[in-house]
Amino acid sequence: MMKVLVTGGTGVVGPEVVRRLLRRGHGVRLLSRHASDDRKPFEGDVEAFDGDIGDAASIRGAADECDAVIHLAATVAERPPQVTFERVNVEGTRNIVAEAERARVQRFVYVSSLGADRGESDYHRSKKAGEEIARTFSRAWIILRPGNVFGPGDEQISLLLKMVRTLPVVPLVGKGDDPFQPIWCEDCGEALAIAAERADLAGRELDLAGPELTSMNQVLDRFEAMTDRHPTRIPLPAWIESTGAKLAAKFGIETPVNADQITMVTEGNVIPEGRENALDVLGVKATPLDESLAKLGDSLPERLPSEGLGPMHRKIYRAVIRGARLDAEGLIALVRDEFPELTPRKTVVVGAEPESPTRIAPGATLTMALPLRGHVQVRVEEVSPRAITLATLEGHPLAGAVRFLAEPAPGGDGSVRFEVQTWNRASTLADLLVMETLGGAIQTYTWTSLVETLVERSGGRAEKGVEVIRDDPDEREGKAFERWLEELIHRRVRRDGAPAPAMAAG
Repeated sequence: MMKVLVTGGTGVVGPEVVRRLLRRGHGVRLLSRHASDDRKPFEGDVEAFDGDIGDAASIRGAADECDAVIHLAATVAERPPQVTFERVNVEGTRNIVAEAERARVQRFVYVSSLGADRGESDYHRSKKAGEEIARTFSRAWIILRPGNVFGPGDEQISLLLKMVRTLPVVPLVGKGDDPFQPIWCEDCGEALAIAAERADLAGRELDLAGPELTSMNQVLDRFEAMTDRHPTRIPLPAWIESTGAKLAAKFGIETPVNADQITMVTEGNVIPEGRENALDVLGVKATPLDESLAKLGDSLPERLPSEGLGPMHRKIYRAVIRGARLDAEGLIALVRDEFPELTPRKTVVVGAEPESPTRIAPGATLTMALPLRGHVQVRVEEVSPRAITLATLEGHPLAGAVRFLAEPAPGGDGSVRFEVQTWNRASTLADLLVMETLGGAIQTYTWTSLVETLVERSGGRAEKGVEVIRDDPDEREGKAFERWLEELIHRRVRRDGAPAPAMAAG
């Protein structure tokens, strides 16, 4: 058993590295700017060390008593002045190597990037400089160059999936036929964990990529079959690819690649002929691309209220039901088992994609079709006798949660109070504008209709009808709900061994 320092154990790859190390019996110390929070999704021996790799003083002591370092921390997009390729990818690596030397760590695994040894993008140049620094480590070092790693919340393949689900058009880099070799995050995490154990690989430089060559068009073909949606594909001229990506980033618009990544695509993102794939060297059985893309379809991360825009809104749709055949637990069971039949199909179609689940079950991801938005998803975070909580996922117009609650009504006459609570902010500026106009009316119609249908199905009556109460929380109450929801999600992740949620992304 080793103690392994993992730098930047967040995002798409980091959580899988930590999870694989724990499963292989190792202890983990996590180094990141917010490590005390980033460690929350993990069970087991995970220590937190809060520090900034760009600040050498802040990470002193991070490698004490560690046998190995897996240096993941890097940036793929600059946000000056603090987040630059030079400060994070180059000087950050220099600082980590120095800390590993000081602590007399025996093994140093540097995570580079496929093509860094030959690429001309600014990002690749910075990773190549990092490789040169890693080679100065005086004991055992190994360099791994992962290709395009995809998993819940990645900024390319996950983004393409969200675009297919929600947009009428999808932009393509060039004609969408450039080959690349994506690797599923779980396979990448397993490979890096094994590399930290392999003393025999000292001094090796290995390319790490998925088992199949594909292209953006082929990935889109798979997503269209998965979602039964067929947006128009628009090839972007070269000047839009470069200049347009920069402008989009400036205004906060999501694009499948940034300007620097476009250079990387045109340079090629595949293992050159004649080189070994680290998956084979390390004995990792690769996940087939179709299987991993299917996993991705139901594993996008939660879109939390803290990530949304504008003030938090809370609405309550409530009915006191008299003479019902069902008690509070029976009403929640009805919602759990027959959710699609309770929602109005004019505004919500549950199970909108082929093979998409429709029953509310702990940890399930439900896909729904919404007017003006396409397909969106929610995840079941809580199912208890008197409560159900659904959290919105990336791609949903709202960042927040929906709760179904039932309890005996005051008065002791056998009446039951049932309510739907929505806690949310708009996900984007465009969603904010829609929710302030048509979106709010659609939401009110949807949940009012569900409560009315539930009253009818219960065999009871609601003498006052459905009360709609807008009761926006103050800042303290809103923050308390955000913390409660995040902890609820962390408990699900720890229980299910599921992908780390969005707030764990650094």
